[in-house]
Amino acid sequence: MARRPKGRFIDGIVLLDKPTGESSNHALQQVKRIFNAAKAGHTGALDPLATGMLPICLGEATKFSQHLLDSDKRYLVTAKLGQRTDTSDSDGEVVQTREINFSQAQLDAALESFRGDTMQTPSMFSALKYQGQPLYKYAREGKTVPREARPITVYELNFIGLEGDELTLDIRCSKGTYIRTIIDDLGEQLGCGAHVIMLRRTEVADYPTDKMVTLEQLRAITEQEKGSLAALYSLLDALLLPMDTAVADMPECHLPDDAVAYVMHGNPVRFNGPAAGTLVRITHGEQHQFIGVGSMTDDGQLAPKRLIVMPEKTDI
Repeated sequence: MARRPKGRFIDGIVLLDKPTGESSNHALQQVKRIFNAAKAGHTGALDPLATGMLPICLGEATKFSQHLLDSDKRYLVTAKLGQRTDTSDSDGEVVQTREINFSQAQLDAALESFRGDTMQTPSMFSALKYQGQPLYKYAREGKTVPREARPITVYELNFIGLEGDELTLDIRCSKGTYIRTIIDDLGEQLGCGAHVIMLRRTEVADYPTDKMVTLEQLRAITEQEKGSLAALYSLLDALLLPMDTAVADMPECHLPDDAVAYVMHGNPVRFNGPAAGTLVRITHGEQHQFIGVGSMTDDGQLAPKRLIVMPEKTDI
């Protein structure tokens, strides 16, 4: 018999404002423990140096975390010019120091070269895997392994300011974009070297920044409601965003009641929806209850792909 998972069956998404110095996994485990959630997962790691938006999926929301992993992101980054490090950020060792000597026109031209569709070679200090091991493990052993350049898109790259040797940029980009690599490559184009000293993720998909919460805020709630688990969980759960916000950009397919049972058993149903191959949100009932994600087939049917399971709730 499978062991029953510990914790509550609670579904939703926490928009964590990750602090600097924390790994994404450590931050995830703290949120999971505070919510006493049976299941949790994040939606794309942030470097320990980085701060900002880290959506954490609880319960059934973890089924849709990949969609957020694939979504566009926005970052505010400050680079220190004149120094290159072995990790392209301030956590690494300085490997080269050079004079800063470029014009505003040269900077503008260099920034322009990163806008739009480009190919990027990931840093050796990334979490991408080579022969089953993350690249950063090879890097820590002093090894360099082959890495293939990958297509990325920089939708916006806005100059915010240059004060002394510190350059600040605002970047909105596609999934898989390494900001550290952009800064390192920019430093080489300018001939002076550069590395990241501040990185903050300000947007993931279309999530509202004003809904972010810090670990300190979550801990304060637990201190406030030490005496009553019911009161504590009521306050914590009020911070959760609905799980279907992870797929809010998908068109909705609202099913009649007689079709729901077929879909919930994994069967496709005839539906006059969008074009074949389109991923859709499946809802039903007067409240448009979210039941999962499906795709439209070539023969005009809606085929379920990831469906919600409604487990029996545990006592608190």
